[in-house]
Amino acid sequence: MKKILIIFAHPVLEKSRVHKTLLKYIPQVDEITVNDLYENYPDFDIDVKREQQLLLAHDIIIWQHPLYWYSAPALLKQWQDLVLQHGWAYGKTGVALSGKKIFNVISSGGGTGAYQHEGYQHCTINDVLRPYERTAELCRMTYWPPFWVAGTHKMDLPQIKEYGERYKQLLLRLREDKINEDTMMQVSRLNDLVDISQSNLA
Repeated sequence: MKKILIIFAHPVLEKSRVHKTLLKYIPQVDEITVNDLYENYPDFDIDVKREQQLLLAHDIIIWQHPLYWYSAPALLKQWQDLVLQHGWAYGKTGVALSGKKIFNVISSGGGTGAYQHEGYQHCTINDVLRPYERTAELCRMTYWPPFWVAGTHKMDLPQIKEYGERYKQLLLRLREDKINEDTMMQVSRLNDLVDISQSNLA
């Protein structure tokens, strides 16, 4: 079994439909840990050693957050600034995270069509996530495509629940090491690897 750490950042979760739903679908199993940054560090005083120990104890890392101004909520940026220390996560002697896998679970108000060079945003979602990709590679981790919930402003609850079920199934398959990494790297979104046609969304 693979151990999965979800580093979750949402400053106004009580107003969220998407991430509140996604959290409910995360399987309650020993191998999956949810680390809610805004709940644990409301004063932004991050326990760096605790966070580093969590990273060391897991095989797959997930940054889960809404897209805020083409980036993440502020506390996740602070987490990166403080936790991914030179000499520990990167640099000549920074090999603590070497070989681990990491990806983003994100939501955006704009749909997939908006995130095209010829679309409203004039860039792709991969362009937006490039800092995360480079961070992962600098830390000698393997960066996977995102799980992306796009067009949230126009979604109804049944559609959001479908994403929740896809997220659940993806996490279970990753935990059980049932997805070939080469296959992962061939898709633009990890959503596309999960078939929920037979799932119960109730």
